[in-house]
Amino acid sequence: MPHNASRHLAEGPRVGIRYFTYEDGAEFTARARESKDLHHPWLFPPDSAQAYEAYAARLIEDPTKAGFLLCEKDGAEGGSIAGFVNINNIVEGGFLSGALGYGAFAHAAGRGLMREGLDLVVRYAFGPMRLHRLEINVQPGNAASIGLARACGFHLEGFSPRMLYIDGAWRDHQRWAITAETVTTSG
Repeated sequence: MPHNASRHLAEGPRVGIRYFTYEDGAEFTARARESKDLHHPWLFPPDSAQAYEAYAARLIEDPTKAGFLLCEKDGAEGGSIAGFVNINNIVEGGFLSGALGYGAFAHAAGRGLMREGLDLVVRYAFGPMRLHRLEINVQPGNAASIGLARACGFHLEGFSPRMLYIDGAWRDHQRWAITAETVTTSG
């Protein structure tokens, strides 16, 4: 179902970003099921109504999280959800930071929509949300995610062995980061 562009928090040429809603469950879970091969073994977005409701509730109701849907603005898939970017572990005070997680859906993969959408979320986080620093933690073998982080101006800061429990094991991660000053001076 096409989404009303007026709901977008920010827009680029091909995508707009908006917050998750409970009403997005049917489309989101259908896209997640279509994208299982693309996401495995890196990512496991909710693919059932019950799982989506719990996932969305955390993003909507927890002040330490913010979930953004990347929606196509036009074309054959106009208005559809192309992907998502979540800001987790939002810390206020002197830190003003958050950790990003993201994923494209199969119909949108390889089309540059995630790059555009992630750029929009970064600018929104450093603008209206008033954050100072964002991190992306990515498994070293996930070349697409590393490429996206690099393309959006994130810099490799370090390596965290056995950082997250994913797909039945503790996985190593690279830590990529960007600060508000970097975006302001480069973009």
